[in-house]
Formats: sequence, structure tokens, C-alpha cells
Amino acid sequence: MGEMHVVAFMVMLALLEYVIITFMVGSARVRYKVPAPATTGDPIFERYFRVQQNTLEQLIIFVPSIFIFATYVHMIAAAALGFLFVVARAVYAMGYVQDPEKRAGGAAATFVVNLILVLGALIGVVVHAF
Repeated sequence: MGEMHVVAFMVMLALLEYVIITFMVGSARVRYKVPAPATTGDPIFERYFRVQQNTLEQLIIFVPSIFIFATYVHMIAAAALGFLFVVARAVYAMGYVQDPEKRAGGAAATFVVNLILVLGALIGVVVHAF
């Protein structure tokens, strides 16, 4: 298994970050008086909600691709990319909640990390298959 525990730790850190973001959405729902099941109302609440939804969308790409990348390409590189993903999502979240125009850096970094993981995993699988 080698360094796979480091990769698993990064995935768990990303999932913990998502749990924290989810808690922040719940808190914003109360603070900005947006009763469930509404997802619109106060613009600041909507920012929190979009951060949560976008992070979920990115996790769908991140979680399987980091494990495949770690298995077929390089475990430590996968763990490093996992760390960058967590940082990028934090930058994205903080920027978006402040001002939606400030989300670009975190969004771009997330995109690059996920692109590297997906393409690297795909190449790794193909190389190992043939």
C-alpha cells in the first residue's frame, strides 16, 4: 500500500472541508433567514450555497481521479495534488463569499488540479493496460 495512506488522508481532508462548508451553509441559512427548502433569498446566503454546490461538483471529479492517479501514476504526486485541491477550494470559498468576482483564482486552481488528476489517471491506466 505504501504511501496510499497519505492520499487517503488528503481525500479525507477534502471531505472534512466539504463538511465544514456544509455547516457554514446551514449557519448562513439561519443568519440570513432563508428557511429550508429555499435555496435563494439573501444574496450572501446564495454565495455560501453556491460554494457548497460547486465544491460537491468538484469532489465528484477529485475523489476517484486522485485514487486512480495514485495507483497508476505516483502516490506522493497525488497527495501533493490533493493538498493543492484543499487549498484551492478554501481560496475559492473565501473569495466567493466575500465577492463572487474573487472566486476566479480558487476556481482556476481547482480546475488545473482536477485536470492533471484526470488526464494523468487516464494516461496511467492506458500505459499500464498496454
